[in-house]
Amino acid sequence: MNHADYINTVLKPLADKPQQAYMSNLLQVADILQWVLEQTGPAAIKMTSFSISEEFLRRLYFIRQEGLVTDIDIVLDFKATNKTLILWPFIAQTVRNCYLASSHAKILLVGNDRWKVSVVTSQNLTRGNRYESGCISTSPEIFDSLTEQINYVITRQSVPFNEVFSRTVGKD
Repeated sequence: MNHADYINTVLKPLADKPQQAYMSNLLQVADILQWVLEQTGPAAIKMTSFSISEEFLRRLYFIRQEGLVTDIDIVLDFKATNKTLILWPFIAQTVRNCYLASSHAKILLVGNDRWKVSVVTSQNLTRGNRYESGCISTSPEIFDSLTEQINYVITRQSVPFNEVFSRTVGKD
């Protein structure tokens, strides 16, 4: 069974079920992102997570190559900085903006002229084979509220990661 088949056993199409929740060990955040984008078409993405992995970035890179992503902003936690530093060259090639903040939130927002999809999940932007849970909504009110809150963190509570990276690399 491929990923699309797994997703279809857990989730229903957004047009059929605009509010849904899941708890599964079959899905990864990258699977959900791709599934949402296949329904919305090309869209801008905002993501928050405690940490990010090379495996997730690889999937994100290929999703971008498919032309499904118009823009990406990611907020990661300060405590995961060492791991993020190692991945920075790959992050910089895949993501427009990466920020560091004190944030344990795991949110995925996918939006374009037709769709506003919000996913709040327990999983980091990593790969794991444990049970994770999440809620998916196409409510514009939820999307707009989460967008406003993420933008607040980005503009008032975060540091652009490229600044941290350039200072760290410059110490050599």
